[in-house]
Amino acid sequence: MKQLNTLIGQQLNALLENETNSVSNLSNAAALIFHNYGDVNWAGFYIYNADTKTLDLGPFQGKVACMHIQPESGVVGSAFSQRKSLVVPDVHAFAGHIACDADSNSELVVPIYRNGEPYGVIDIDSPILNRFGAVEKEEVEELADVLSRHI
Repeated sequence: MKQLNTLIGQQLNALLENETNSVSNLSNAAALIFHNYGDVNWAGFYIYNADTKTLDLGPFQGKVACMHIQPESGVVGSAFSQRKSLVVPDVHAFAGHIACDADSNSELVVPIYRNGEPYGVIDIDSPILNRFGAVEKEEVEELADVLSRHI
């Protein structure tokens, strides 16, 4: 296992140790993310459904959310289809942004892989413009790596 460099990565790994239920693990991960980052109004997951070819809402913390997102749509779908993390300082300037919560102004989306295949994304929203940067991106990428071993 790769060395964990962040405290939140270590916390998530310890929290999920010997746990095998992916819904429970994603639920606790959403709570950990939501309560560890300030100025966040939504934190959760969209999971790829191969049958419907959509990203379906998974466990989260925050207001009600969009239930299905098409790959390539919005920040969530773009990060999933491009297979790369996206830091969006102003979601209103992002072409095709899906406004699930009008209070969200910036967003960080990080893909999750299971056995090398796309599984879904971690999605974090903030009411603050330019809330996320390189530090948060690296931390959440580490969380995605931890999750890939526990889902």
